[in-house]
Amino acid sequence: KPEPFVRWLVNGIMVDEEYEHNTGDVIENRLTWSSVKREDLNSVLSCQAINTDLTEPREVSLVLDIHLRPLTVRILTKQLPLVADRRYDVSCESAGSRPPAVITWYKGKRQLRRVKEETRENVTVSDLSFVPTTDDDGKSITCRAENPNITGAFLESSWKIDVVFPPIVSLVLGSTLNPDDIKEGDDVYFECHVKANPPWRKLSWLHNGVLLNHNQSARIIRSNQSLVLQKVTRQSAGNYVCIATNPEGETVSNELTFRVKYAPTCRQEHILVVGASRSESVDIACEVETDPPARSFKWKFNNSGETLEVSPERFSASSNGTMSILRYTPVTEMGYGTLSCWAQNAIGMQTSPCVFQVVAAGKPFPVRNCTLSNQTSSSVEVSCQPGFDGGLPQYFLLELYSADSGVPRYNLTSPDHPTFFLANLEPDVTFRIAVFAVNSKGRSVGIVLEEVTFRDAEKRTASDGELPMSPILGMVVGTALTLLSVVLLVVVKLRRSRSDRDQDGRQLQTEKHSAPNSTSLLHLTPAGKDLGPSGVRENFGDEKDPDIIPAKFASATAEPGPAVRPLVGNGNVILRELSPPCSYSPQQAPIPHPTSLPISPHGPSGHWVSPGPPSGMEPA
Repeated sequence: KPEPFVRWLVNGIMVDEEYEHNTGDVIENRLTWSSVKREDLNSVLSCQAINTDLTEPREVSLVLDIHLRPLTVRILTKQLPLVADRRYDVSCESAGSRPPAVITWYKGKRQLRRVKEETRENVTVSDLSFVPTTDDDGKSITCRAENPNITGAFLESSWKIDVVFPPIVSLVLGSTLNPDDIKEGDDVYFECHVKANPPWRKLSWLHNGVLLNHNQSARIIRSNQSLVLQKVTRQSAGNYVCIATNPEGETVSNELTFRVKYAPTCRQEHILVVGASRSESVDIACEVETDPPARSFKWKFNNSGETLEVSPERFSASSNGTMSILRYTPVTEMGYGTLSCWAQNAIGMQTSPCVFQVVAAGKPFPVRNCTLSNQTSSSVEVSCQPGFDGGLPQYFLLELYSADSGVPRYNLTSPDHPTFFLANLEPDVTFRIAVFAVNSKGRSVGIVLEEVTFRDAEKRTASDGELPMSPILGMVVGTALTLLSVVLLVVVKLRRSRSDRDQDGRQLQTEKHSAPNSTSLLHLTPAGKDLGPSGVRENFGDEKDPDIIPAKFASATAEPGPAVRPLVGNGNVILRELSPPCSYSPQQAPIPHPTSLPISPHGPSGHWVSPGPPSGMEPA
């Protein structure tokens, strides 16, 4: 007593003195704070009861704590642009929340979990580590700060990211086309789908690795991201890719395999010659290029008299539909002619047939008129004239042997003409050279060039040194020449006095041994070798220029007659008589010719022949 009154003070300032009596002797004062502000945080609210100034009031105080929403949120590190598939770190800071804000990261609508968070007073800092992808281009990275005690009390900061990347390219056939139903003559188009940031600057097209340019005359049309091919052919089939380029790089699309169906065509564009003897059976293969595979074949035979269709029982077809094989046997002369083959598939019949010319054939004839030219100490060119090809395409083969070996050192082939160049040969080694003509029936008799030797330059030329001549020797030589002149004058005078008496005898001797166009043969041996039992010998001695054939043949015995005597492999050669006699330089030296062929009197001067093939070869 007396009865107290009750009041409210905020931070020492009275704010409410109205109180009321409740049941009994309880006095109550209710404080209502209609609007609590952020600055009211930590305010001291005191409730006092006072009944006299003689005593101290009784009071109870409390401190006001307020849940505060975040005041700020912001993304601290923004980089532009971002490169796809590269890791980045970004921070977000929020302040003003009580208790401290909780920060959540989002990429689009997807929450990101790789974060670190740090809190000090009412400031929260969150670090995000993420790897943008090409699909993230244009999406927003959002930092959301919210007070966990206040529902819906959050702030957000967003960053729309720009992700750059090389083009992403895919190639497809036009959506309106059926890839399994394209044939020659159709129009088609391809679509190159490109996703790129920044946008692509260059778009290229490749067909089987070859760049395709816009070419309307070739019916190749490029339009933006499409490639149009008009009236496609089988050559249009293959693998296609498109290539897109931007500042970030170049990307090649998937490889699209394009198929074009077409009627069969012959794999060989030219007529094939097939050689066969009478009653000889040959298998003739008709090969075609076709897509889809051929389902039937037909053959026809034509000669100068008639055209006949070949019965299907006479030929077969491969399982993959690309080949038919006909077994053919020419029995009579009329069995030689032309065979034609057609194939048919789902697209149509072959327009131009495969043609085979059946001819009477055998092994080719030997080459002839072989000569050496351009001869050096280690090389030579061999050139011959081709013989009859046996009715079939032929090529030519040269084999080089050592003189003492039947195994070829190496061989050369020539597809068109029997001309060969041999190089890097050892000097002072004797070789044998064999030349053959070859066709599908076999090879001809070999033409053998015996004892071909390559001399060092120092052995092929005379010495340049001059021998000193003494004065006495000069006098002797001069005297001898004078006496020889006197003797010659006497002989000439005597022969003139006997001219009339011996005229008939000389005429007969001339007709016997020096007739024009004579086919007499001189049997010689190279480098002074004996011929053997015949006793015929030409002695060249050890002269310094052994490749020069002397212009005079007086020391050799002539053996008239057109026949060529067979020789054994001793290196002997037979030289057709020359009229007038001549000599050869090393580069023009003639070479051997087979003894089995007659020597034409109209052949080239200095034409050599040899005894035939070496040991182990088919004889001429």
